[in-house]
Amino acid sequence: MNVPNDTATAHGLRGWWASPPRTGMRRLINPIAYRHARLFGSMHIIGGAAAGVAGVICLSYSVYGWAAFFLTLSALNLSGGYWYITIARDLSPRT
Repeated sequence: MNVPNDTATAHGLRGWWASPPRTGMRRLINPIAYRHARLFGSMHIIGGAAAGVAGVICLSYSVYGWAAFFLTLSALNLSGGYWYITIARDLSPRT
């Protein structure tokens, strides 16, 4: 009845966060986002483009504080999306 579980999956929050095994800065990425890096990277790029459009609209109305906020948000989202997509490209294809 009480047979030990021989599965290779880790248990608990620490084990969940450690699977799949990642190195370096990739440990900062949520495991769900790491497993679907291309999707999350695309969503970041779309969000960055939308924030960039909002920043340009704010610039056209001379609201420079909000324009700086949206353009900074856009730059961060675009760089994060690019990072996710490069990670997705580096991952080995599953066979």
